[in-house]
Amino acid sequence: MTARTLPWDWHPGVIPENVELRTGAYLETTYSFQFYRSRLPVGMILGANSSAYMGCMFDLGTKACFQTGENTLLNGLWLICDQRVTIGDSCLLSWNVVIMDTYRASPRSDRRRAMLRQFAGTRSPEAFAGQATKAVTIGNNVWIGFDCCILPGTTIGDGTIIGARSVVGGQVPPNCIFAGNPAKFIRSIAPANAPAEQQENYHD
Repeated sequence: MTARTLPWDWHPGVIPENVELRTGAYLETTYSFQFYRSRLPVGMILGANSSAYMGCMFDLGTKACFQTGENTLLNGLWLICDQRVTIGDSCLLSWNVVIMDTYRASPRSDRRRAMLRQFAGTRSPEAFAGQATKAVTIGNNVWIGFDCCILPGTTIGDGTIIGARSVVGGQVPPNCIFAGNPAKFIRSIAPANAPAEQQENYHD
């Protein structure tokens, strides 16, 4: 990587100055920053040996911060972040996962109408700024299936699996399977530090 470009990149872009790629981190294309607007000293950290593949889009507002831990794989994540989204170590996010810490639009129809009129006149994403935010925290060793939507204010505990095409909100406990729309508890699974025989018993 030279001058914050990627030698294998098909897109003629650069990595923003306030983005940190830790040792061994892999970013497939700078196109992922098309909607990146963070102005914080550090707006994004891709943890050591973590990967962001084709289809990832980091849609960060001017005061937003996004961080992953180590050995985490993002495969087509669409991130909508105006405050903070944190993902832990050794997480697997399948394709087309959406994580948002804001809805970017008012529940009131008159305000949405005004926002859309402003956007039509400016074509600026700032027309949708200023809405309420709630930070999202995803723990370590979490697996999120394809087409999931993680809503503002969600916390997902360590070791949990989110089933494909789930809509997740609120507090999700560790070491369990959640799935559905809205996502609900399915069953517990063995924690990572459980004995091998206990791990096998959870593979029914």
